[in-house]
Amino acid sequence: MNNYEAVLVFKPDMEEQAREELLNRFKEVVENDGEITKIDDWGNKKLAYEIDYIKEGHYIVMDFKAQGDVIKELERRARISDYVIRYLVLKKD
Repeated sequence: MNNYEAVLVFKPDMEEQAREELLNRFKEVVENDGEITKIDDWGNKKLAYEIDYIKEGHYIVMDFKAQGDVIKELERRARISDYVIRYLVLKKD
């Protein structure tokens, strides 16, 4: 298994309960074939540039260990979610 770091940027106007449910869906993907080592909730931060008239985002950073096929499913779910503004998954050395 490889070490990865995922940064998910959610819309800032989401209710906390809805954000937790969405984050749990991303956790399920990872936990099916890997393990989560750390999750940091950075809260609302100003974006570097405006995205679809949105100036802030709610940042979540997730460190985990998994196989490569987990990344494809994680990115697919982030891409089709209406509440995810941006996402990035990096392989750590």
